[in-house]
Amino acid sequence: MSEVKTQKMRIYHRYLGYFLAGIMAIYSLSGITLIFRDTGFLKSEKQIERKLKTNLAGEELGRELRMRDLKIEKEEGDILSFRQGTYNKATGIANYTTIQLPRFVDKLQHLHKADTKSPLFFLNVFFGLSLFFFVVSSFYMFLPGTNTFKKGLYFTLAGMVLTLILILV
Repeated sequence: MSEVKTQKMRIYHRYLGYFLAGIMAIYSLSGITLIFRDTGFLKSEKQIERKLKTNLAGEELGRELRMRDLKIEKEEGDILSFRQGTYNKATGIANYTTIQLPRFVDKLQHLHKADTKSPLFFLNVFFGLSLFFFVVSSFYMFLPGTNTFKKGLYFTLAGMVLTLILILV
């Protein structure tokens, strides 16, 4: 590697790193909150009353309320009872309880869950490519053959092995 190439790569690495520092801080917080998504951490109950179509069956009710696997536990006259609340078939009124994250934390988690239909998709692709650039450009920080470069390769290999072990176990 020539000294000019190494110097340019260091400059690109440095300024892209500064730019992405804010994105990485927010992205890391969203990842940490996602770890606790199956717990009650930061969640609070919210009572909701919605007017729906009348005479919905259990499966249709689940779709309308966006509740997977909604099961009707009891039916008394026009009132359908389910774990989270009730639905009146005659009036179409559903009263139920949901557990929700604060709006900011919910938006933060959507950063990680973005798909191709979301505008965040472009940020995620850019971020992923930038991280891959960091992987490649980090090998330009030290000249091949030096002890620091060799140790860097060992640490890189160790990181890859640890990640593969955790994925496969």
